[in-house]
Amino acid sequence: MALFIITFIFIYGGMHLYLFAKMKSAVPLGTGSTVGLMMLFAIMIFAPIAVRILEQRGLDAPARFTAYTGYIWMGVLFMFFVVSLMLDLYRFMVHAGTVTVSVRFSHLNPSPLLTFILSLVVSVGINMYGYVEAKNPRTEMLSIESARIPENIGKIRIVQISDVHIGIIIGEKRLKRIVDAIKKAEPDILVSTGDLLDGQINNLVEPMKLLRSIEPRYGKFAITGNHEFYAGVHESVDFMKDSGFTVLRGEGKTIAGLINIVGLDDPAGRRYGLAREVSERQLLSQFPREYFTLLLKHQPVVNTDAHGLFDLQLSGHTHQGQIFPFSLITRIFFPNHGGYFNLPNQSVLYVNRGTGTWGPPIRFLSPPEITVIDLVHK
Repeated sequence: MALFIITFIFIYGGMHLYLFAKMKSAVPLGTGSTVGLMMLFAIMIFAPIAVRILEQRGLDAPARFTAYTGYIWMGVLFMFFVVSLMLDLYRFMVHAGTVTVSVRFSHLNPSPLLTFILSLVVSVGINMYGYVEAKNPRTEMLSIESARIPENIGKIRIVQISDVHIGIIIGEKRLKRIVDAIKKAEPDILVSTGDLLDGQINNLVEPMKLLRSIEPRYGKFAITGNHEFYAGVHESVDFMKDSGFTVLRGEGKTIAGLINIVGLDDPAGRRYGLAREVSERQLLSQFPREYFTLLLKHQPVVNTDAHGLFDLQLSGHTHQGQIFPFSLITRIFFPNHGGYFNLPNQSVLYVNRGTGTWGPPIRFLSPPEITVIDLVHK
């Protein structure tokens, strides 16, 4: 965790330094303005850390204010960095063209002030759009045919949510929209594939009541994500159970003689010594193969030893980048980035884009998702 914090401060601080350099090249800054900006930037760099400290001490109102201020600023700064960097590249290409062909193209280069204003306007505009986008989850429909679904049943409807991140930013109002969409889908089974919670926050009574009001015919099932371990795994599991979920931690159940549902802890649990090592192959082999087998894993990593032992793996974690072009980075680490993937031995992987947000409360070119999956008799 210490390495993560140091890396975060180094990268995030570097982005602030870049912004400061752009401001200084665009407009003259006096000593007072320079000192004031440096103090403001220092506050913003450490704001995400301050949010966690305030949460742990039960100071919900200051934590919420700090979270909204700090994370919206993070979103604006990230997009400013991206847009400004693209304009820098354009300026460099114009300069290189001038040097190469000995023709002056300087009139094609925007001034430092215009570059700064364009970057800021575009960044703010994208964040305003992304803020609205993040509050309106889309329902994605998926149909999977299988001979393991009994003919007399015909169809089993599963609704998947993932990475809701209930906490300071995803509160009662935004959760209610999610719950209403789930109820509208009329699921037979509801699954949460990790990161239902975001951080330590005391007032979870209303979110718990909202989730408890969902009553699918065959039940609700949840697994841990990495954030459950950051928030406190025992408190997180208690919250999920109180919300009506059966929490699967390296275990599974056969439901109503129709479907096997197997769930695994996120690998973060093993790093903290809070989850046991489980062999997927051995675990899945315990369940009758005549039934459709649903595997719940937070991270979209497929264990090749388990091919053919499950029919459908549901995962999340990636948020599909959440804010483009950050998705170009997350795709490097998780090639199964989002959506539907065919696997060997007639297994399938589906990766949910995430139902909520983490960090900046915005989404850009990666809208939030509630997945409705119909398992149909073949």
